[in-house]
Amino acid sequence: MLLPSLAEAAAGYDVVVIGGGLGGMTAAKRLVDAGHSVLLAERQARLGGYATWFRRGDHIFDVALHAFPAGMAKTLRKYWSRELGERVIPLTRIRFENPEFSFSTTFSSGDFKRVLKERFAVPEAGSEAFFQACRDYDFFRGAGESTGEFLERHFPGRLDVARVLLETVTYATGTNLDDPAMVYAVVFSNFIQKGTCSFLGGTDFLLAEMQRLLIASGVDVAVGSAAEKIILSDGRIRAVRIAGLPIRAKAVVSNANLKATCLELADLDALRPDFAAEIRAVPLSASVAQVYLGVRPGENVPRLADILFSSREASYDAEAFRAFPPRSISYSFYYPDHIRPGRPGAEIVASMCANYEDWDNLTPGEYRDRKKILIQSVLADLSRHIPGIAEKLDWREAATPKTLERFTGHWRGASFGSKFPGYLAAEKLPAEIGGLFHCGSQGILMSGWLGSANCGALAAGKAQAYLGGEYPNG
Repeated sequence: MLLPSLAEAAAGYDVVVIGGGLGGMTAAKRLVDAGHSVLLAERQARLGGYATWFRRGDHIFDVALHAFPAGMAKTLRKYWSRELGERVIPLTRIRFENPEFSFSTTFSSGDFKRVLKERFAVPEAGSEAFFQACRDYDFFRGAGESTGEFLERHFPGRLDVARVLLETVTYATGTNLDDPAMVYAVVFSNFIQKGTCSFLGGTDFLLAEMQRLLIASGVDVAVGSAAEKIILSDGRIRAVRIAGLPIRAKAVVSNANLKATCLELADLDALRPDFAAEIRAVPLSASVAQVYLGVRPGENVPRLADILFSSREASYDAEAFRAFPPRSISYSFYYPDHIRPGRPGAEIVASMCANYEDWDNLTPGEYRDRKKILIQSVLADLSRHIPGIAEKLDWREAATPKTLERFTGHWRGASFGSKFPGYLAAEKLPAEIGGLFHCGSQGILMSGWLGSANCGALAAGKAQAYLGGEYPNG
């Protein structure tokens, strides 16, 4: 049930899930469906974590539900409901605009082969070999070659082709040429198999239905209830202190940031010094800044694209993509009769990679001024594609890495948790602390919403095995 206050919670549960992001919700659903008692504790007033939404006047803005692989339909059907899976819809107009190339694609493998052949003179056999290599990339090879080496192996000397194939992943997750090819291959192949999708009804519909299904399944949901400490005894989970109350637990699945889970919530003294050092050294993923633009009802906005990747950089440059003011921006367009049919007006969400340092240690005045510059920069760029767009807006608002850090608790506003070493560290966590499992979107699973949900399902499976005595418990 949805607990009116944490005082209504039971004294103990089989599993406490910390964090109501998509991974935490999926873990809770899978565990309760397996017959375990589950408490899901979320620090904010609603579930969703980074995958959230907000309302401004007539407008509803999705913070993170912009695009995900078609595989999300299968994940929703498997762990949630057939009806939710059926609401996954294709985004068929993905557009690239930069000094090197300009084209539109459905972002499916067949159409991408066409683009590579027609625009970049890449034979279909060459593109198919690359796509197959992405699909076949062996996770168990370890980090191995870099993404840059992988792309150079398939398209030697073709930095323009590398930009076509990598830029969207860089925008979405911060993955760059130096990151493991394995991570890139999994993310890219997830998206390219059947194109890019979104969710009919938007984040607000999805989260409301997920909460309903959680409660109907028997999960106790406590919002506005921040986890404060994971309590251990003899190296194993015993309880979690949430909003001042100790709740007994046999196991914990944490959907909080990996560093926060290990270095703040868990007892640092319980970690071996070398493992604590490994956690401290885990690199975080990139952060993001966003600008939310509401189009006044009745104003006409041309159907330019579902998603537009716009850059003024002369060539691929991951560092430049994070620079401030932004010159490389992805736009998600929400037309009145598409994602939320029947709603007036339209919404545009501009997202860009960002450096946390550009927003840290500013005075309140400096912070406000920098947000104004961010909005102005986005409008100047968008006006190149939609002249006069600024005059058609009745809402404009910005979010920064500090915003993301404040609302999600992600260290330094890391939008997708940690990079690949975080995945390796999280895999070791249950052997360090018996009964503690983590379900962030690290490394191999870093495909946005799909990766988050699947990571939650995997963590739930491990917690279930632990409760059944089938998993290492330290």
